[in-house]
Amino acid sequence: MYDIIRRPLVTEKNTLLATTQNEYAFEVAIDANRSQVKQAIEKLFGVKVVRVNTLVARRTARKLGKLPGKRKLWKKAIVKVKEGDKFDFVAS
Repeated sequence: MYDIIRRPLVTEKNTLLATTQNEYAFEVAIDANRSQVKQAIEKLFGVKVVRVNTLVARRTARKLGKLPGKRKLWKKAIVKVKEGDKFDFVAS
């Protein structure tokens, strides 16, 4: 389960989604699918997942001084949980 869910993404936009629409964002493994993410969230946090949307963040070009490079490829999952369920890590 901990190989699938890397970390919660706590930003202003995600906190607003959590308080208004009961949706939470996580960084997940690049090869994880929706059903694996759903099972992992339900087991780790003890909540009922209604929907999982996933997206792969693009590799963006960055420079460190004169050296060109790219950021790593990562996957984001937006999880909608049942009304009344909450996570501990988001202050609402």
